[in-house]
Amino acid sequence: MLLHRALSSTLTRFSYSFLKSASLRQFVSQSRTPAQKIASAPTQKIASALTPKIASALTPKIPSAPTLPLIVPTADISTSATVLMAQDEVTESLSKMEISPIYTSDKNGSDEKGEGTEDSPFKTPLQAMRHWGKTPFPTIFVDSKVEGEQFSVISQAQMKKLTKVYQREANKTDNKAKKEAEEAAKRAANLEESKSITISEDPSLPTATASKITNLEQYRGQRVKVYGWVHRLRRQGKNMAFVVLRDGTGFLQCILSDNLCKTYEALLLATESSVQIFGTLKEVPEGKNAPGGHELAADYWEIVGRSPAGGIDNVLNVESNSDVMYQNRHLWIRGENMSKILKVRHATIKAFRDHYYDRDYVEVTPPTMVQCQVEGGSTLFKFDYFGEEAYLTQSSQLYLETCIPALGNVYCIAQSYRAESSHTRRHLSEFTHIEGELPFITFEQLLQALEDLVCDTAERIMTSKHSQLVLDINPNFKVPQRPFKRMDYRDALQYCKEHDIKKEDGTHFEFGDDIPEAPERKMTDMIGEPILLCRFPKAMKSFYMQPDLADPIVTESVDLLLPNVGEIIGGSMRIYDEKELDAGFKREGISPDNYYWYVDQRKYGTTPHGGYGLGLERYLMWLLNSNNVRETCLYPRTADRCKP
Repeated sequence: MLLHRALSSTLTRFSYSFLKSASLRQFVSQSRTPAQKIASAPTQKIASALTPKIASALTPKIPSAPTLPLIVPTADISTSATVLMAQDEVTESLSKMEISPIYTSDKNGSDEKGEGTEDSPFKTPLQAMRHWGKTPFPTIFVDSKVEGEQFSVISQAQMKKLTKVYQREANKTDNKAKKEAEEAAKRAANLEESKSITISEDPSLPTATASKITNLEQYRGQRVKVYGWVHRLRRQGKNMAFVVLRDGTGFLQCILSDNLCKTYEALLLATESSVQIFGTLKEVPEGKNAPGGHELAADYWEIVGRSPAGGIDNVLNVESNSDVMYQNRHLWIRGENMSKILKVRHATIKAFRDHYYDRDYVEVTPPTMVQCQVEGGSTLFKFDYFGEEAYLTQSSQLYLETCIPALGNVYCIAQSYRAESSHTRRHLSEFTHIEGELPFITFEQLLQALEDLVCDTAERIMTSKHSQLVLDINPNFKVPQRPFKRMDYRDALQYCKEHDIKKEDGTHFEFGDDIPEAPERKMTDMIGEPILLCRFPKAMKSFYMQPDLADPIVTESVDLLLPNVGEIIGGSMRIYDEKELDAGFKREGISPDNYYWYVDQRKYGTTPHGGYGLGLERYLMWLLNSNNVRETCLYPRTADRCKP
């Protein structure tokens, strides 16, 4: 009775897990009688998995005849009848269990999302085999060729063929795993051995001079010390490793030899690790190439900060999609191309500042938290400013206008924000805005100032030390010739009609229509040179733009269009009559209350004046022939991204 209770309790806990095994399923289908089932090999497995006392009762060999009783020891039970009763309960449960078939369908199945059931079949029988994971396989069903029948059992010939394919895959996987295990064991042994190897700086060597990579040429033949990140790493046997070091100013090839590449840290060294390397700077032999024309023969090095095995390649590689790349922008910018773009961006900002400095402009720093709009209320980022409504600035133009009576020509390089859900290749929610305002000028002088700004800045970049970076990215760049082509808005409409450039609905553009980015760029690319597109209708433009005296329904406004980009500058003459400005406020439905300081410029010594805003990222798109404005800034902010 004791054994019967133990057996019943144990079977309750373990029977389901045992019955899931392939061998037990096979046992159920093949056994003919209860005694034969208990006498079969799977019974030994059940007995061995139970408690030792029960296992000893079930382990003895049982005769195959169905009428013979089970022979068991009698130390803990009075007769064998109790065990036979428990035996019948076990075998009855086993006989009820069956192995479920696996369903596949080339028409309706999916190897990625399928579950192998009738309702959710796999696509291929091979995937069914992979899912099962071992032989023998359960019954596999495929699409039936009989009309009115959905599934039929796979043919023996196909099953035999696919089993061979499965076995080859399994063997290949096993071999790969075996090889990886051997390599891992070998690497572990090497790592253990490397712990006994130590290196130290030789005190008899000359003191190393610390230097940035960009300044190394003057130290050829001398011992130097360089800090940086491992940009590339190539091991050549056990006794040599080539490290290309990056420090932000350039690249340096370093050679580690003998014990320098056998230490524990050397074996764990990965790309993007930060290190300091000591050694003698040598000019590379004739016929050999290395960054800067020299290489560092290392005599000592130290790890500063480790990087995971594989470095950034485990996160970003040539197969990464754009979402992954922008999500990991902080790592992407370490790449050579992005590094070049950011350096050109730096050189471009400097060129703009030098241009303004040489032409006696004064740089100012306007606020970016404001309570007024410049380019329309629909694109304002609103926030609570200590209980009052405020916005992130769309433009610093209005503040620049207040500065010209005090400072003359002024400019600023600041961030501007547009809350428009645009997903074009040239739109950002936050961008670097280069803006200028000039007093006592005419509209033609404003156009000339734009030509000068674009061409002079480009000339400065292409005559600087960064010119090669531009040519590395855009080998065909050339500074445009002045004067730029002038084209009125009306002329652009006519050009579009003559060259079959139409709206999305297939109709032609009419007066008052805004020419969107795609047709505008198509027109610009067809013309193939910079265009100063002038005199837009008053209804299309902002409240502050000066009407054209010769044609009052248009304004003295301008967009500079460049090939491959389209608009990069928007500018205009500003209304300088107080009454006309008030009419502009009313036309746009804007309360002048928050603009009292702007209106005052028309009260206290008003003057004709004009200005413009240039998007730095778009200028760089043109300069570098980039496909998207997001490539030319550090961390792009768009309608669907505000991180990292």
